[in-house]
Amino acid sequence: MTTIKDIARLSGYSIGTVSRVINQHPDVSEEARRKVEEVIRREGYQPNSNAKLLKQRSTSSITVLVKGRMNIFFGSIIEHIQTELRESGEEAIVEYIDDFDNEVLLAIQLCNERKPKGLIFLGGNIEYFRKDFARIDIPCVLLTNNASSLGFANLSSFCTDDTAGSAEAVDFLIRAGHKKIGIVGGSADEDDVGEGHIDYERLRGCEAVFHKYGIPFDRRYQYVPSRFSMPDGYDAAMKMFERFPDVTALFCLSDIIALGAMRAAADSGRKVPDDLSIIGYDGIPYSYYSVPRLSSVQQDAELIARKGVEDLLIRLNYSRPAQHEIIPFRVLAGETVKKPKE
Repeated sequence: MTTIKDIARLSGYSIGTVSRVINQHPDVSEEARRKVEEVIRREGYQPNSNAKLLKQRSTSSITVLVKGRMNIFFGSIIEHIQTELRESGEEAIVEYIDDFDNEVLLAIQLCNERKPKGLIFLGGNIEYFRKDFARIDIPCVLLTNNASSLGFANLSSFCTDDTAGSAEAVDFLIRAGHKKIGIVGGSADEDDVGEGHIDYERLRGCEAVFHKYGIPFDRRYQYVPSRFSMPDGYDAAMKMFERFPDVTALFCLSDIIALGAMRAAADSGRKVPDDLSIIGYDGIPYSYYSVPRLSSVQQDAELIARKGVEDLLIRLNYSRPAQHEIIPFRVLAGETVKKPKE
């Protein structure tokens, strides 16, 4: 059965362009419209009638729910999402919520009040989805967390393997010679870190590497939670220095936390990386210009956004099951990790 993705491949145009032709948007060149319509006729493609009916009934835009108001990495993804949607003739309404709010309950409320044609969740707690997502029946995508275990036909997900990425970060510190390592970032409630939650997955990756090398790790002393912001990263790092004064390296669960921790290190008389090594997570552009340049686990924000938008556009126009994909990461060596002093 031919899909909108097949039409895009056969015509040589993007899914967004094909979507604009199908929905008769004016901002398409005559040549593109002619070629796409020719392929549609040749392949006998029939757009999803239910999706078309939904579009006819609703003037609402696609809604993007962003978990966290100060997460710069999410800001990068949002920029790419908006670009992809704009090029496809779609508009996006962006809603920000606190790191620890329930995004699924808000989504249910928005579905009742605004009737969006589709939802993109940027960040999320899998337990919230497991409990209440069945009440949402429009196409949805979850970015930066894995929903494959939930089995919802209308919920796709695209993310990095957070367990593996965090394991690589801690392994990088250990191979540099560090054993007194602190972890900063994540849930404000140290007991509120359940399976499927991004904090849990990253902590699980860290602990697996400590176990692999036979290095003790005690969460009570070596883990300090923090919201994903520079001020909270600063405060959490200061708390770590009080709780674990011999720490020689920090793994921060995001770059934005790491940048706050770098300032805390300087204010506490520690020089990075001579006295304290730091590695972050996300690989945001800002970290490239920090002094020294931040070491990090880089996620591909553009690819995560593009995969999510393409999947949503396909399912708005054509019936197909949810898709789940793990996006590759890479470790950026940077300049903030070196061998600890003897």
